[in-house]
Amino acid sequence: MGTIKCLIVDDEELARSLLKTYVAKVNFLELVADFENPLDAIKVLKEQKIDLLLLDIQMPEIKGTEFAKMVPPGTQVIFTTAYSEYALEGFELNAIDYLLKPITFERFLKAVNKIKTDTDQEASEDSIIVKSGYDLHKIKFDSILYIESDSEYVIYHTPQGKIMSNQSLSALEKKLPAQIFMRVHRSYIVNKAKVNALKGRDLLIEKATIPVSASYYELVKKNLF
Repeated sequence: MGTIKCLIVDDEELARSLLKTYVAKVNFLELVADFENPLDAIKVLKEQKIDLLLLDIQMPEIKGTEFAKMVPPGTQVIFTTAYSEYALEGFELNAIDYLLKPITFERFLKAVNKIKTDTDQEASEDSIIVKSGYDLHKIKFDSILYIESDSEYVIYHTPQGKIMSNQSLSALEKKLPAQIFMRVHRSYIVNKAKVNALKGRDLLIEKATIPVSASYYELVKKNLF
């Protein structure tokens, strides 16, 4: 596990001081800089790779939720705020977590451990770590029936229910073992072992009907039947 480089952006000096104290206590975190004005942080974000941004929401220059939209894709965000009504907005921006002030060290540690887990364990031999909202789910490969793309989200269909995650199906396909999973449509990946039948251009998995694209049809027949 490498060091997670982080920035703190908060217009309150006391809040920045507290977060700096917490960061110093966690051996896998490295504080690159802290800023009162979020606009001052842009240069650092452009010049070097920052893994984690601890970002206040209510600031005079620009709201943290607006600033988060300017952050490079590889930088994870944990929002910090005194206002609980921003939780939904933070969730929609796919933040790692949402810390409500006053922040305890225990709650801070729980939040930063999510990015540690996400970095360390995206996929193992028999399972994948999936981020859904502020939560992380460890899903066994053999419990996944199929995976469906829905706009900027993917939906994992399991016998226990659905889990939605903000990611692309193409990026996910590269992480999944090809001996278990197969792309059959631009919007679907199936677990080969869960396929019951091919009827016309549709695969049957339990009660679900999965369309097969023309470009995948011959490959599906060859590999699954």
